[in-house]
Amino acid sequence: MPTSRPTPTSASARVADVLRDATQLLQRAGVASADVDAQLLLAHILGVGRGELHAAVVRGDTVPAAQAIAFADLLERRAAREPLQHLTGLAPFRHLELKVGPGVFVPRPETETVAQIAIDALSAAAGPAPIAVDLGTGSGAIALALATEVPHARVHAAENSVDAFVWAKENFLSVGAPNARIAFVDLADAFPELDGTVSVVVSNPPYVPEGAIPRDPEVRDWDPPAALYGGADGLDVVRVISGVARRLLHPGGTLVLEHGEWQGAPIRDLLTADGWRAAATHQDLTLRDRATTAVRA
Repeated sequence: MPTSRPTPTSASARVADVLRDATQLLQRAGVASADVDAQLLLAHILGVGRGELHAAVVRGDTVPAAQAIAFADLLERRAAREPLQHLTGLAPFRHLELKVGPGVFVPRPETETVAQIAIDALSAAAGPAPIAVDLGTGSGAIALALATEVPHARVHAAENSVDAFVWAKENFLSVGAPNARIAFVDLADAFPELDGTVSVVVSNPPYVPEGAIPRDPEVRDWDPPAALYGGADGLDVVRVISGVARRLLHPGGTLVLEHGEWQGAPIRDLLTADGWRAAATHQDLTLRDRATTAVRA
């Protein structure tokens, strides 16, 4: 972590030099994606995309003084390991850009694999308007991916955190998917009017065991604890979702759960004991176990 505030760039500093110095600062702070983060922060400050930023490097453009000062401020916060998405206010997820900030879990690339599994199951569901439910939607990432990528489906999202619900409502309004709705409700009581009619239930629940403190400061210090920790073994909320999903799904419907890379076997055992069929664990793009699916008997 840096010991002093980054020096604001002068008005004559070239974009290329600003990016080089910013990358070195973030590397010293332990940011794994230092070069990409520096580019995204400077592009955000300049109001351009990364492609235009690269063009500015080639042209030898300089950074105006006021924007250099603003960039230095964001750079200091990123070096202190405040999440990049909090600084830009946006988190990319599949084809979406979602609004995020303090109080909501920042969607991660690995969850895009979980969303794809749910999208595939929903796309294959019989009927002209299959129903999906996202339990604990957080920012709304999975629900909105389902709604926009399977437009003939109806998607219902439940959230029980006030802070996360505020962000999710913003994203539902921004995306404007007419086939999606969100409700502030306890997950155990979600959508009783849909009992026995749902084709896909998906969830990225809190699954970190209480004693397992996340290594990355961006997660440990900034993501809301309620979105991270799932009891002694990390599976308390999974147990609740298993019961809720059995109530919501019709026979043959699919449950999709995100989890940690060591939790596939215990979740398969849990679901099988609850009466689910064909429990199977799937890997993400890094070849880590990331999701388990099961079929409603």
